[in-house]
Amino acid sequence: MSEIAGRTGLRAGANAVVHESYSFACMRCGHGWEQSYEIEHHIDAAGHEFVLYVVDGRVVPSPLSKPTCHNCDGHLVRIMQPGRVASARDAAHRPQRVPPPAGPVEAPTAEAEAGQDQREHHHWHLSDLLHPFQRKAS
Repeated sequence: MSEIAGRTGLRAGANAVVHESYSFACMRCGHGWEQSYEIEHHIDAAGHEFVLYVVDGRVVPSPLSKPTCHNCDGHLVRIMQPGRVASARDAAHRPQRVPPPAGPVEAPTAEAEAGQDQREHHHWHLSDLLHPFQRKAS
């Protein structure tokens, strides 16, 4: 989720930059989005550490403090691992498996049942079901 960058491209006074990405989902309207941040680590004049969250070169509020939905401005937002929104979107756009259309069904007759092969009336045992998973002795 995070990656530490070298000293190149740091804002004045930053001693390290961490890249983090998050997925967000609004629990109010269902909107989902993903965002990547550059988190710059600084030390103030008194020697205390602080961080700045940067998106597209602009300092923004921490997404962990009070995230706001881009769709409804709600604050009931769940923060997740990166990629969660994209994987949910991909699943929603996959073609659904459509069952074949139902048609008229004919009930079997007694003559047809009597003529069926004995294998079709096989009584299953647990050992039959587990047979493919059993190892052969070597």
